[in-house]
Amino acid sequence: MQKTACVNLPLHSGRAPYWLFKRMIPLAGLISEAIVLEYGKKEFLKRISNPYFFQALSCVLGFDWHSSGTTTTTCGALKMALRDKDIGVKFFGGKGGTSRKTPIELRENPFNLKDEKIEKLVY
Repeated sequence: MQKTACVNLPLHSGRAPYWLFKRMIPLAGLISEAIVLEYGKKEFLKRISNPYFFQALSCVLGFDWHSSGTTTTTCGALKMALRDKDIGVKFFGGKGGTSRKTPIELRENPFNLKDEKIEKLVY
């Protein structure tokens, strides 16, 4: 039996206040690291891809807006938090101008992938 549901997340304009975002970063790193160390990378990816877990994580990090902005703000905090951690998980890209830097970030190749794989990801 497959569970299904529908969640309405309205689009809000604006951005998270800087004071909040900078506090979200270290907490996002610690939570991510704890999940990866305790349960592994696959479980972290499974959880982070679950919309209910992701929404709950956003709230735990302090971003309790229940809107589409949750995704970009939480992923941004995760990206910054995991940038210097060596737990086998990284986030690439972002929104706006940051999204156009994704090929550069991928070509830095933090996982030592083959060039063909990197170019496939860039494509």
